Amino acid sequence: MALDQETLNQLLDTVGRFVRDRLVPLEHQVAEDDAIPPHIVAEMRDLGLFGLSIPEEYGGLGLSMAEEVQVAFALGQTSPAFRSLIGTNNGIGSQGLVIDGTEAQKRHYLPKLAAGEMISAFALTEPEAGSDAGSLRTSARREGDHYVLNGTKRFITNAPHAGLFTVFARTDPASRDAKGVTAFLVEAGTPGVSVGPVDRKMGQKGSHTADVVFQDARVPAANILGGREGQGFRTAMKVLDRGRLHIGAVCVGVAERLIRDSLAYALDRQQFGQPIAEFQLVQAMLADSRTEAYAARCMVLETARQRDAGHDVGTEAACTKLFCSEMVGRVADRAVQIHGGAGYMAEYGVERFYRDVRLFRIYEGTSQIQQLVIARNMIRDAKSGR
Repeated sequence: MALDQETLNQLLDTVGRFVRDRLVPLEHQVAEDDAIPPHIVAEMRDLGLFGLSIPEEYGGLGLSMAEEVQVAFALGQTSPAFRSLIGTNNGIGSQGLVIDGTEAQKRHYLPKLAAGEMISAFALTEPEAGSDAGSLRTSARREGDHYVLNGTKRFITNAPHAGLFTVFARTDPASRDAKGVTAFLVEAGTPGVSVGPVDRKMGQKGSHTADVVFQDARVPAANILGGREGQGFRTAMKVLDRGRLHIGAVCVGVAERLIRDSLAYALDRQQFGQPIAEFQLVQAMLADSRTEAYAARCMVLETARQRDAGHDVGTEAACTKLFCSEMVGRVADRAVQIHGGAGYMAEYGVERFYRDVRLFRIYEGTSQIQQLVIARNMIRDAKSGR
């Protein structure tokens, strides 16, 4: 493990207190204002939350996967918007650099990402391309020692705040699949790069997404991630396991928060002369939620350990993301039901979480994509005799 147990425990205790004392009291304000206060962002920087997974030699904490998911359990105990701000710096926005970036690219960008001086964004999805990588239309045309990028990216998390975009563009115009796609490191402020208005979403207020438009944006050839054309999606696939496990862990944290709030409400709410927690049908909902959250936590921890041990966990990570994201949706639904009419009111915050968690079943690969990954890997392994 990257940290000794005592240091890890101190980190988890610090993050837990920060969540309880600083973030939870601000949940309603963040939802109302659709913004995280600047002083909270500064505190997140001071705690090193932007560099959890970035190696120590580049200024991060260098957490193992098993350590990172434990921090994600704690961060999941509050509004997902807070975690989302640091998410890309620790996940898809940095791990491509960590795994496949050139040394020059790593030394230039990773310290800034780890310190939170620069926010990263992962620009893959397009108006006509999401799960279908082969339909990606953003183009990158070579002109001397630069590439000229044209196209539009959609639903890009942290785009309004990003200083660095990992942009996927087609460098082989004759290709019709992911093999002709290259990843570029594109800095905000590059001429020809513009960010659209902040999207209005169902939930996760305070976490911002927007379109990113490229109009003859000239990007140095040196900014190809890893220095080679056609490797973009291979790099993306390498970081997916970590991203899926991280999201799974956040789902577990949110579920545990909802269960705790639901139990407290059930113990306090009186009907027919007794707390509703004494009613067996309410108990059944609490028990089902606790059971599923426990199973999800175990899946996350075991798969994280296996990944740290060097095993291929592509199937297991997809299983974990699928189960955890679907699980937290069921837990949120039961939480609203246990709260009854109060659960439908903004005062208690349960309805906000109900909307917030819906997104977990969509990003980092929809539930249906996870099912395809799992089944196809099963078939592949069966044919190879594994």
